[in-house]
Amino acid sequence: MLPKKTSLAIATFGAIVLLLELAKVAHPFQPEVVFDFHPRQVATAPEPTPVIKPPVVVAKGSKTAKPKPQLSEVTPNLIDHDNLRAFYQALWRTESKQPGAVTRILHYGDSPVTADSITADVRSLMQDHFGDAGHGFILVAKPWAWYGHRGVEVGGKNWKIEAASQSHAHDGFHGLGGVSFQGSTGASSHWVLKENHAAMEVEFLIQPDGGEFTVRAGGQVIGQVNTAGAKQPAFQTFPLPEGARQIDLTVDGGSVRMFGVSFVRNQPGVIYNSLGLNGAQVQAVVRFFEKNQWAEQLQHQRPDLVVINYGTNESIYADYVERSYPGELHEVIRRVKAAVPNASVLIMSPMDRAEKNRSGEIATPPTLSKLVDIQRRTAEEMGCAFFNTFQAMGGEGTMVRWYNNQPRLVSADYIHPLPAGAHKVGVLLYDALEAGFEQFKSTHQLRAESARTAEGQP
Repeated sequence: MLPKKTSLAIATFGAIVLLLELAKVAHPFQPEVVFDFHPRQVATAPEPTPVIKPPVVVAKGSKTAKPKPQLSEVTPNLIDHDNLRAFYQALWRTESKQPGAVTRILHYGDSPVTADSITADVRSLMQDHFGDAGHGFILVAKPWAWYGHRGVEVGGKNWKIEAASQSHAHDGFHGLGGVSFQGSTGASSHWVLKENHAAMEVEFLIQPDGGEFTVRAGGQVIGQVNTAGAKQPAFQTFPLPEGARQIDLTVDGGSVRMFGVSFVRNQPGVIYNSLGLNGAQVQAVVRFFEKNQWAEQLQHQRPDLVVINYGTNESIYADYVERSYPGELHEVIRRVKAAVPNASVLIMSPMDRAEKNRSGEIATPPTLSKLVDIQRRTAEEMGCAFFNTFQAMGGEGTMVRWYNNQPRLVSADYIHPLPAGAHKVGVLLYDALEAGFEQFKSTHQLRAESARTAEGQP
């Protein structure tokens, strides 16, 4: 459960968002406006194909045992035509505790993910099953009052903050998490970890006349970095002293540009990165993420699964969804696949939402189901898996039912889930992926057994 203050912040934010959404009706965004970047030319060579060696498991029982039901029967809300193979192979290695077997997931989303809603529950469930390899990525400070991650406290001051979905950076450099932080002497950040971690990685920008920053853990200096040089993204890893829970970063001189930090453990398990942007849409990625720099960020993470979970903020603009949305979704997927071709990609539909219609009723906007259908078709066309969150949670009218539920599951804007509602969605996604994984293992175990039988092996 989220702390009481965080829950109240999310509920307050929901009311603010509702007013903003109503204002947008009079001044909707213009999808045809294109931002000109003049991006750097950065090599984006594909990653080497890893050698996949899932553990050989001898199936129990008769060699003629019937296989388990097909995936579509097990998880009707998850469409996967073997698109999650790379992800499931990584999970299998991790489950078997093979040395260095870490399954890495990047989950991009909009405002619920900003507060680590949904993603915190999926992370917890996956790490309970497969092991905890660390919390993963978190921003340098709070771009929004409700920003937060379960298990990590974050705070910062004196940063100029530019989020790609809002006051985006002029050069499109927003790091992995979509937010740029610029600070001079006096800017600082701190993180408090609920559990021990082995190391932290700092993501920053080397730039001409770049300044210096210092990292401390438990009051002890563990690293100092000079960021002056030719402009390029950089990463620096610092081992954490055993038992250190409070981490501090300070700018000691000059100007420093930061993007985020990651916390990891030295053991097999899952790292589930929650990458939420308030007000995020696919167009923010297409227009305001400098594509070569974002490709570098994705490649550095070496993800086994990339989740693209946008759509809520687009779902009330019928003309945009009809004309521009399919092409922009296609472009986001193309960029991800070009950057990390060995990763599985999952398109996760938005949840239900509700608003007052022309009859004065609170109901699901008709454009939402059209957007979900576009996502499903695009995922199939581009070789991605698709999770139908909208259908899984109950389809049209769900948010109205959730608002009338006791206890209430969604805030008064009929968009942002309260902690109990977010937990329900997180469990739905986890259960679908877990069922798909078990089916994947079962299928490959039966194939291995059949091959041994054909070769006359016991």
